[in-house]
Amino acid sequence: MNFKFFPFFHKWGIILVILASLKFALAQTGTIGLNDGFLSFNSTSFSIQLLKDSQILYSLKPRTSTSAFDFIPSDKMSLRQSNGNYHLGDITFRARKVGSTAWVGGDSSTARRNVTALPVSRSTLASSNLSPTLPSNSLLNITRRWVLENNVLQLLFDVKNSQTVAVEIGALGAPLEFNNIFTDRTAAQTNELCSLFDPYIGQDAGYVQVTPLLGTLPPLVVLPVGKSPLEGWRFLPESTSASPFYQSQTFEALYEWQFHTLAYAQNEWSKVTPWNAPTSATLQSGETRTYGLQFRLASSIRDIEHTIQTANRPVVAGIPGYILPSDQVGKLFLNYSSAVQSIAVSPSGALTWETNTDAITSSWKGYTITAHTWGRARLSITFADGTLQTVHYYITKGATQVVSDLGNFLTTSQWFNSSSDPFKRSPSVISYDREVNAIVKDDPRAWIPGLSDEAGAGSWLAATMKQYAQPNAAEVAKLEQFVNQVLWGSLQNTDGTVKKSVYFYEPASVPSYTYPTSINWGNWWSWNRAASFATDRAYDYVHVTAAYWAMYRVARNYPTLTKIHTWQWYINQAVLTVLTMTNGRVGYATDGLMGETVYLLLLDDLKHEGLTANATLLESRMKSRATTWAGERYPFGSEMAWDSTGQEGVYAWSKYFNNTSTATNALNSILAYQPLIPHWGYNGNARRYWDNIYGGKLQRIERQIHHYGSGLNALPLISAFESSPSDFYLLRVGHAGLSGPLSNIDQGGFGSASFHSFADTLKWDGYSGDYGPNFSGHSMGMGTYIIQHPDFGWQAFGGVVISTSPNVQVQVRDSIRRRLYIAPLGTLLTLDAGAFSTVTFNPTTKAVDITITPAPDGGVNAASAPTGRLRIQQKSAVSGVNTLKPSSTLAVDAGAFVVPFVSGLGKVTLIPS
Repeated sequence: MNFKFFPFFHKWGIILVILASLKFALAQTGTIGLNDGFLSFNSTSFSIQLLKDSQILYSLKPRTSTSAFDFIPSDKMSLRQSNGNYHLGDITFRARKVGSTAWVGGDSSTARRNVTALPVSRSTLASSNLSPTLPSNSLLNITRRWVLENNVLQLLFDVKNSQTVAVEIGALGAPLEFNNIFTDRTAAQTNELCSLFDPYIGQDAGYVQVTPLLGTLPPLVVLPVGKSPLEGWRFLPESTSASPFYQSQTFEALYEWQFHTLAYAQNEWSKVTPWNAPTSATLQSGETRTYGLQFRLASSIRDIEHTIQTANRPVVAGIPGYILPSDQVGKLFLNYSSAVQSIAVSPSGALTWETNTDAITSSWKGYTITAHTWGRARLSITFADGTLQTVHYYITKGATQVVSDLGNFLTTSQWFNSSSDPFKRSPSVISYDREVNAIVKDDPRAWIPGLSDEAGAGSWLAATMKQYAQPNAAEVAKLEQFVNQVLWGSLQNTDGTVKKSVYFYEPASVPSYTYPTSINWGNWWSWNRAASFATDRAYDYVHVTAAYWAMYRVARNYPTLTKIHTWQWYINQAVLTVLTMTNGRVGYATDGLMGETVYLLLLDDLKHEGLTANATLLESRMKSRATTWAGERYPFGSEMAWDSTGQEGVYAWSKYFNNTSTATNALNSILAYQPLIPHWGYNGNARRYWDNIYGGKLQRIERQIHHYGSGLNALPLISAFESSPSDFYLLRVGHAGLSGPLSNIDQGGFGSASFHSFADTLKWDGYSGDYGPNFSGHSMGMGTYIIQHPDFGWQAFGGVVISTSPNVQVQVRDSIRRRLYIAPLGTLLTLDAGAFSTVTFNPTTKAVDITITPAPDGGVNAASAPTGRLRIQQKSAVSGVNTLKPSSTLAVDAGAFVVPFVSGLGKVTLIPS
């Protein structure tokens, strides 16, 4: 959900915020020593500045950069100089004397005093004792050192037990401050000055990557020094009352690298299973232990893993990633100088593993991973030198079964049928609250029960796109009723315009309806009838178009399933919706829109069907938008100050119209906020952090896990990989993003809006919310991708490699079974009907044998296609490879090869033309 109506944007809100800011500024007392001078240093990679009084990090600029880019928000430091503002160099802890039960806390940001500077020598740049800025009852004496060791900047904490008895450290953390502050910045300033950071919560192998938003500047990699595990990742609370508006849409928040977490696990986190097993450390009287972080500059985002290897830290590569359907196998490759001593899994039995011989490069060791249960699982790998690495998986049911479960849940549990509903929402797939197992008929955010915008349209969008992927006769019958009675004529007006909601708060207009008195109807988002019925939001039109397009695909390729409308009616409705959106009277139509990859698919289908006039008109409307973007350096606008929703559409149409510069610009932007990390939650997870305010049940600003940014932003990455099949980084991140939406679907088929990442929560949100766009991206992009990797040999993302000699044979096991990409050929095979089952590729002759089934294996109650309908696309020019064609004559319908089924199978051999 992307609303410009974020409270700070309301004109009266701005006045109040300005007054609050002035009051805060007048009352504020700087405690970090901002006006008392700096300590300045240089390393090969960085220009470094510490504040003299507090010795916190004030500036960290890459020396290779000619811009004003700074990893630290030095230009916002005057707004962040008070007690309670966290900075890099701070420390927090909880400790207790052995035998005591109560933890004593310490936090260097709470009541700052100038630290006691200590003498420095050799590699030490600055050293200080932190006692003046820690509580007087601290059980620990902490010295902080900034060190340049072998030209690598390090932050070290020497933690000493100053008591006469042993002390247990139950929590110890290093707050991290980087410039993720967008407040009061232009689009150019945000993209050129700011970064986003994400953790790999992997114990001794953990790290934090800090990626500049441009996607082209060198990223920062924060790694442990010695035994300094990234065991936990804690949100740091700060005041939200004044600029730069901490924990807001323009400033997500800061987080803390936690070396130990037991004290939190016993208290605030006691109701959740943390990412890692919590630990503490016991220091004997007078004993000192050093914890530390090191800061390394990678040459590029793609070079982060190599940078970690250079630092002699463990690196893992998971194929296809870390979300593992139970009917697939995973491959895990480890790269570390020390041998593997043992591997364990939690929960017990969730995963099993065995070594494989896939790795071609000797520095990598391969394992085949098999899933046995459902949900979160943690592999703990202990190396011979004592290093512990954890890799976090999420296990689902078999991939097609997950999709089948989703479709069933949406059209049964989430099916709303009430002839007396005054808002004309019946019959429809409506929002759902999994925590109480009931549909959401009322919510103060009008769009959620109102079937529109992302959080209201999400459920019926997922239901219709599921039919494109895996049609089911009973589900299609219900969705035809929804389209005929609700989508067309209620949500969408007969002139093609789309309402922002059919639900509203206006008791006088619906006297027979009882609004719950427990709800506060006084917020701006409890729209009245006029506000709900407004048709000025382009984002809403995409979802409606997608529903029509999905039903067109069903009617065209599974003609016995649809009874009410023809395929011609559905495709015409889709065109009407797009043209209405782009008629100049709908807001945000020139922005990139979530899920608009469906427009590309619609355009392709119009061309295939010979509907030339509509295709030409739609193409001209899209070209007008793309021309606008070509003239902008940062064409990623949305309703928000910064967003990760415009890039999908900007990339798609810029690539289509051969505007390579703008397409590359959009792709780099995505790479900056969609990380590659050995953790199911963060891997391929595009940045989203405010949408739970608008679509979730638990409303707060936080880093969301597998919100719809995952599935949608993965589409450009996969598209770019298909054009550059040797860029395996794009495949790894893109496939991870496409896999994300599978994890949202629970064992019963309910799809959650997102997973809450705060360490005290770690659960899926109760609302279905805006999950639909996430599944939409998944359904349009998911496939099986066959590659020959220089380190790992023949692999299949989404499939299982059965043999590699003399031919490469793969079982297709992805959730959709409609897309098959063979990277050595640069060729994409797609199905309009039927499902891929197996593929055999001959690397010598380039011949491909494929087997197609009428329905996906394991797709319970999926409709059977009358014939397979195959398309062949050459996505990349590969040297020595010609376009494939069927070896025998097949009928062609609307550009698709018609594959007959014989004894339940369709078999086709493709050969170079």
